Amino acid sequence: MRKALFSALFFHLLFAGHLHAADKPAGDVIIFHAGSLSVPLEALEKKFESMYPGVDILREASGSQKAARKIIDLRRPCDIMASADYWVIDKLLVPQYADWNIRFASNRMVLCHTRNSRSAKAINAGNWHAILLDKKIQWGHSDPDLDPCGYRAMMVMQLAERHYNIPGLYKKLTDSLRRENIRPKSVELISLLQTGNLDYAWEYVSVARQHKLEYVDLPSEINLGDSALDDLYGSASVLVAGETPGEKMEVRGQSCVYGVTLLKKAPNREAALLFLEFLADPQQGLRILEETGQPAMSPCRVADEKMKEKIPAGLRRFVVSQK
Repeated sequence: MRKALFSALFFHLLFAGHLHAADKPAGDVIIFHAGSLSVPLEALEKKFESMYPGVDILREASGSQKAARKIIDLRRPCDIMASADYWVIDKLLVPQYADWNIRFASNRMVLCHTRNSRSAKAINAGNWHAILLDKKIQWGHSDPDLDPCGYRAMMVMQLAERHYNIPGLYKKLTDSLRRENIRPKSVELISLLQTGNLDYAWEYVSVARQHKLEYVDLPSEINLGDSALDDLYGSASVLVAGETPGEKMEVRGQSCVYGVTLLKKAPNREAALLFLEFLADPQQGLRILEETGQPAMSPCRVADEKMKEKIPAGLRRFVVSQK
């Protein structure tokens, strides 16, 4: 009798909403993400937590490769990994640590500055490379071994050599760059710009807009912002830190596309999946991305049907296959 009464009370509380059912997620959701996603993810976090008060989104920003290393090398608990380059997830996390990789946002490269930067009034899409070669100019980019924005900056400079028909330009630029102006993630360069310690920094256009920075809009042939030009972008390549210490791997140029995945060992899988459904929903997360200056891919995409089949049904409805 006592057991029957307890069971009846349990189900009464469950359906009355006093206990956490599947549609009432709770607990921490840990997200390792690219620094360039900090502003949109903060907005997503606030909205999601207002909808699900029992959930606490815990975000940790870094360069995308560094985020992957926290999972691979440090074995740190993580539910969701969001990368500024979907390739990082494909190369480092799938299939050992994750089953799939959703492409959900895009971007393009720009050269940022402030009104107080040296030559700020003179710089444009035609002469930026000459200005960066001026010994008085301080400029920087993020570490290509830790952050996609770093190797993408190098690719832009490689593509510029051909676009402007200036032999040796890439080497001249990289030789002129001071080592202390290479920082772990691209958003760290913003404070250096704002304090006048840097004149110019390579960033994504979303970051430039979010932080109200001036920037040089580059030709589409070099800014990694047009997927129709991926064959051209592919002529640029950079060697970055590989899967094991001392190893190098080649990254080839392509348009800037962000990726996100759920880790196989996600501590709070159900709440994390609900957040990913919120992120991929064109009326929810993707709209917030656009409102915060981050170009969204609507609908979100995966590489092929085989990968799409691995995605849980609730999330799969927001995703299409590229093949």
